[in-house]
Amino acid sequence: MGTVSSRRPRRRASARCIAACWLLPGLLSLSAIAAPDAARDRGIPATGVIGIEEGQLNADYWIRQQAKPDAVILDTRAIAKQNARLAELDSSVHDIEHLPATLTRERVRGWIQAISQPRDEPLFDERGDAVAEPTLRELEADLALDAIPAQQSVRYGLVVRRADLRTYPTRLRVFNSRGDTDIDRFQESALFPGTPVAVAHQSRDGTYWFVVSPLYAAWVEKDRIALGDKAPVFAYTRKTPYLVVTGATARTVHTPEQPGVSDVQLEMGVRVPLLADWPAEQPVNGQHHYASHVIELPYRDADGRLKFSPALLPRTADTASDYLPLTQANLVRQGFKFFGERYGWGHSYNTRDCSGFVSEIYRSFGVQLPRNTRDQAVSPAYNRIDLDDKLSHEERLKIVKSLETGDLIYIPGHVMMVVGHQDGWPYVIHDTTGITFRDRTGDLTRVHLNGVSVTPLVPLLFNKEQPTVDRITSIQRIRP
Repeated sequence: MGTVSSRRPRRRASARCIAACWLLPGLLSLSAIAAPDAARDRGIPATGVIGIEEGQLNADYWIRQQAKPDAVILDTRAIAKQNARLAELDSSVHDIEHLPATLTRERVRGWIQAISQPRDEPLFDERGDAVAEPTLRELEADLALDAIPAQQSVRYGLVVRRADLRTYPTRLRVFNSRGDTDIDRFQESALFPGTPVAVAHQSRDGTYWFVVSPLYAAWVEKDRIALGDKAPVFAYTRKTPYLVVTGATARTVHTPEQPGVSDVQLEMGVRVPLLADWPAEQPVNGQHHYASHVIELPYRDADGRLKFSPALLPRTADTASDYLPLTQANLVRQGFKFFGERYGWGHSYNTRDCSGFVSEIYRSFGVQLPRNTRDQAVSPAYNRIDLDDKLSHEERLKIVKSLETGDLIYIPGHVMMVVGHQDGWPYVIHDTTGITFRDRTGDLTRVHLNGVSVTPLVPLLFNKEQPTVDRITSIQRIRP
């Protein structure tokens, strides 16, 4: 099994999806559909997105094209083997259950400094004011690196509420330019209820912990974590029977009797224990449970310690009694459950970004992916197709024409999932800030999608000069 190791310093811009896509001229036949006169003259369909008709904006359109939509790609045993291979071979994945009982100062300091890196470029706050140098120095001081003990025992906990993972122990949101407040450069990712973490350090003011989760290490507000003994923390993750959230999100029933499990948001692929034998005559937090599933959730008591409580999850919520079968039809269905959701860098806005999007799709089948595109693209755990820089455009087109539904396509800073083909060419679903294309007149037109969208692949441009196809670094094929 892999162990937690310090990450190499990295550029934040390449960690998740911020890529702007451009469309290559000469392929506008993809969009030969009716549109208002001005737009039609420029080759833009009624949807406003090149290559997309109204009928293509639903899962069934793409599922109908599949020869064997319900054929199982990987069964439960094969998925378990693949997840074990990920934990063994991929250094970006953290085996926190098998950490040594004692952490050294060097290890903890290395984890923190791998993520909490000073930035050279100017930063601006939500008002558009430059973040002053003294503020940045205070953030560095808030890391309290000198307070890390020479040795400390590992503390464990469970996430009790969706929790932002931050570059620094602060809620301060910072941006690269004035007025552009979509991408908070201090937002790293998010953790979901029931996720186990190792707590490694505390911020100077005592309000944040630095935690290591199976897929990421960063700062999180303490009130999102309940500390507990190691055995019950990891036993919770293996309890049976269980439910798997198969919708984009699900939310527990409101209950004033037990606020710790009230209105808890659960994301696609989250697994929660099911209390299937709950007595019919016994209310749950003041409510009869016949209209809901009785599940078990962790919560934090007044002292911050881990406790567990029954909670109600409505039967109308999109859930399943096990992970979904990994089929092409289900891949498309799961992807379209996010269709139209706003793009959220690092899981901002209570949503997700491009790598979080594909991770949660695959997690609903029990398949684990690394958190960021950088790590997903090179992971040795899957059937990776490496696209060498020396490949010609024609050779690359031949490869992408053979792509299959569910294949993950990586370019620097972005990932897309294939949903099917139109006129022999692949189409993708992805969580993207936007696309730009050349219309029939040769002009560049920017479409600010800023959400989960379906687009053609081959017409996309990576920049004004290069087709996206020519910037594909790898394809991850999660299949035998």
